[in-house]
Amino acid sequence: MKKGFGCLAAIIALVALMIASGALYTVLETEQVIITQFGDPVGEPIAEPGLKFKVPFLQKVNRFDRRILEWDGRATEMPTKDKTYIQVDTYARWTIVDPLRYFQKLRDERSAQSRLDDILGSEARNSIAKHELIEVIRTTKERTPQVEEDIAEADMTGSLGKLIPIRRGRSALEQDIYQTAKAKLQEFGIELLDIRFKRINYNQSVQERIYERMISERQQIAERFRSEGEGEAAKILGDMERDLRKIESEAYKTVQETMGAADATATQIYADAYNQSPEAAEFYEFTRTLELYQEMLGGSTVVLTTDSDLFKYLKSVKPLVPSNSVDAVDAPVSRKPPVSSGNQ
Repeated sequence: MKKGFGCLAAIIALVALMIASGALYTVLETEQVIITQFGDPVGEPIAEPGLKFKVPFLQKVNRFDRRILEWDGRATEMPTKDKTYIQVDTYARWTIVDPLRYFQKLRDERSAQSRLDDILGSEARNSIAKHELIEVIRTTKERTPQVEEDIAEADMTGSLGKLIPIRRGRSALEQDIYQTAKAKLQEFGIELLDIRFKRINYNQSVQERIYERMISERQQIAERFRSEGEGEAAKILGDMERDLRKIESEAYKTVQETMGAADATATQIYADAYNQSPEAAEFYEFTRTLELYQEMLGGSTVVLTTDSDLFKYLKSVKPLVPSNSVDAVDAPVSRKPPVSSGNQ
C-alpha cells in the first residue's frame, strides 16, 4: 500500500514538474517576447527581463531580438540617369520597435530580411535611376582633386583636375532612400536606423570605356610633354647653331684682320726693301714681271700690243741666229744678260 502511494506521489511530482517547466520561462535583456495561443497573440509584448509565467502546453513563447540588427544587401546592377550601369552594394541597420505588428506581418527574421531586400533594393534603384553617376559617387561639393602641377600644365584638354559640379551628392541620395524606406517599414513594426552605399563599381563594359578614356588622357599629357621637350631641344640646337656661327664669324674676322695686318707688314717690308735705290726698284719690277710671264705663258696664248708695258722686256730680247748661218759668226748678238732675282 505504501509502495503504491509512493509511486503515485512520484507521478504527481513529475507531472507537477512538467507543468511548472511548461509554465515558467525567462526573458533576457536582449529579447522581447510575444505569447501566442493557438497561433494568435495573447496579451501585450513582454520586454522586461526576468522569470515569467504562461499557460503550459497551450501557450507558446515567441522571442524577438531587441538589439540593432543588420541588413546586408546583394550587389545589384542598376542604371543611372545617364544610362551608365553600375553595381551597387548597400547595407542598413534596423531594429524591431513594435514586436506585435512585426509578428503579425512577418512572423520571423527571415521574412523581415526578405521584405528589407524588396523595399531597400527598390528604393535604391529608384533613387539612382533619377540621378547622374557623378551624384552617386561624390559627396563633397567643393572637393578639389590633388594634381601635380606639371601634369596639370601638360593637360591639353584642360579637364584634368576639374570635377563636374554636383547639386546634392551621395549622402543626399542615401538620406532620400532612408526617408522613403523608413516610412514603408514602419507598418511592419521595423524602425530603419541607417542605410549606406557600401560599394559602387562600374559595369565591366563601362570599366573598359573608363580605362580607355584614362589612357587617352595620359597619352595626351605624354604628347604634350614630348612636344615641349622637342621645342626645348630645337631651341637649344638653335642657340648652339647661333653661338657656333658667332664664334666662327668672330674667328674669321680675327683671321682676316691678322692676315690683313700681315700683308700690310709684308708690303711695307717689300716697299722699304725695294725703295732703297732706283736699281732696287728696277730690279723689283723686273722680277715681278718675270713672275707674271711665268704665270701668263704657262701653256696659253697671250696677245700683247707692242706698246704694252708688259711687252717691253720681250722687245729687248733679240731672236737667236742659227749656228749654220753665215751671219752667226760675223754678227755679234747684242742681248741684255738676264738678271736673276735672289728670290728665284
